[in-house]
Amino acid sequence: MPRVNDSNPDHPSDSRSSARSTTPGTPSRRAVLGGLAGTALAATQWTPAALLPATEAVAAPTPPNFPPGITLGVQQYRNWSGELRADDVWTAVPAHPSDVVVLANWARANGYRLRPRGMSHNWSPILIPAGADTSRTLMVDTTRNLTSLVVNPGSPTTVTVQTGCSVERLLTKLEEAGRGLIAATAPGKLSVGGVLAIGAHGSGIPKPGESLPQGGTYGTLSNLVLSLTAVVWDQAAGAYVLRTFQRNDPEIGPFLVHLGRAFVTEVTLQTNANQRLRCQNFYHDQIGTLLGPPGGGGKKLADYIRDSGRVEVIWFPFTTVPWLKVWSVAPSKPWVSTQINSPYPYTFANFVTEDQAEFLADIATGNVGATEVFTNAEMAVVGSGLIVTWTWDIWGWSKNTQLFVEPTTLRIHEGGWAVLTTRANVQRVLNEFFVKYTGLLGAYKANGQYPCNSPIELRVTGVDRANEVVTANAVEPTLSAARPRPDHPEWDTVVWLDVATLPGTPANHDFYQQMDAWIWGNYTGNYACVRPEWSKGWAYGIGGAWTDTAAITGRIPNSFRTGLPTTSNFDAARATLNKYDPSRVFSNTFLDVLLP
Repeated sequence: MPRVNDSNPDHPSDSRSSARSTTPGTPSRRAVLGGLAGTALAATQWTPAALLPATEAVAAPTPPNFPPGITLGVQQYRNWSGELRADDVWTAVPAHPSDVVVLANWARANGYRLRPRGMSHNWSPILIPAGADTSRTLMVDTTRNLTSLVVNPGSPTTVTVQTGCSVERLLTKLEEAGRGLIAATAPGKLSVGGVLAIGAHGSGIPKPGESLPQGGTYGTLSNLVLSLTAVVWDQAAGAYVLRTFQRNDPEIGPFLVHLGRAFVTEVTLQTNANQRLRCQNFYHDQIGTLLGPPGGGGKKLADYIRDSGRVEVIWFPFTTVPWLKVWSVAPSKPWVSTQINSPYPYTFANFVTEDQAEFLADIATGNVGATEVFTNAEMAVVGSGLIVTWTWDIWGWSKNTQLFVEPTTLRIHEGGWAVLTTRANVQRVLNEFFVKYTGLLGAYKANGQYPCNSPIELRVTGVDRANEVVTANAVEPTLSAARPRPDHPEWDTVVWLDVATLPGTPANHDFYQQMDAWIWGNYTGNYACVRPEWSKGWAYGIGGAWTDTAAITGRIPNSFRTGLPTTSNFDAARATLNKYDPSRVFSNTFLDVLLP
């Protein structure tokens, strides 16, 4: 197996606008896409702005006693949907992992907190909460220098990668070495550290008779970790140091999905032999049949899962057919498939159209009357786009069929829930969700309200099984939403329910609060359980996502206690993270409540 050593990646373009520049474009589009706080942003607004050097910054006060030799400047922060925003945040750019150690010890001595920054493709407030006072916060940009990657020959082949490296570049280098992952995230412009911090996932479970390739997992990407290096407090040294944890170390569990409560600088991941995948894109199934009750007539999503194991549903409300993606392992190209040799084949879905911009303007003024016209137009774009771009049936290496969301796509708010259940009950989970979602939308429509104008997204994965890790006695990711329940070993599948809308849509807070309460109340008992999809919206209160303090301190922690041993549950994870960061250098006001 060839060895790939790529420690000098391309860095973000120096041609990006500065933190105080505006985005070129016509006045109408600039006003719609850039000037409306709380509304979905165009890609050029969302892409992290260039670092404004400290000598040119006006933010005050300058961090005192700042370590020499580490680049310091000021940046904006925007989450994916633009709902969480912070201007003029002091930002450090470490050249090496040892610089992060220096920064941690400096932060402890000077009363600062460090927030590891990746690509900011995240919804939740684990980096910087809404309205946070950032005067004593230092963002640490991992994406400029902490990006080295080495593919290590072996059985299986592994990859050692620093956490600022992008998922796309990781998969590209693995492909060059004949390696890959069974499932990957749809966006490629994510940092490795970011996806591991929240337990990111793709979509896929084995079809009947399919064997797990060596080095693969049907769980989250966090289940691929064989070792990790983090900046932790060393009591004997009286300082923060770099420490490497192996996958069979009892204390590694909380670091595998740490929610920003730790700073991981490097990981080694197991990989599997790369696979050629066929992805068929269907636009003909009636949504009421596809997500109908188990049994009865018509092809159900569970039938597609039986046949291929790898599916994704994207469906806009008030339309009749979804965009259904079905992947299957295909070593040879089917004669009807189009071969693709690069990712992001669905160009029609990866830019903001004028129609979308106009609808954004309507939403900003509270005009939701065109919602049904808008959602049907969006689905029509999918249908015609698959034909025009010749992408209804594609075939290629796994990376090229799985990466399809670019930063140029429309920004939306997404609420996310993980439902742990049996494979046999997947269709029941989906049908109950669909009936509730459409029924609640119908009730709002009867009152002239349209709280949702963007798609639901449905994916299905396995759980984070320790026996899928090549290390003996592997420890499970303690806070992974896909963690198995020992008291219910039959729960072998996770159904990921994502509900989207444009930020600022009237009545969406009420809608999400009702959906959230129903989901947690419905999937219970011996049937299923619920956990938050950490990167998305959750804990919905009257103020929107992440505002239900009772949930943040109650049912969400309890979902990582029930059925789990006390030695590796939510409280054990919190204790371990506190042990290795007693000064809470790697925390913020939101995490102080979630993980006190």
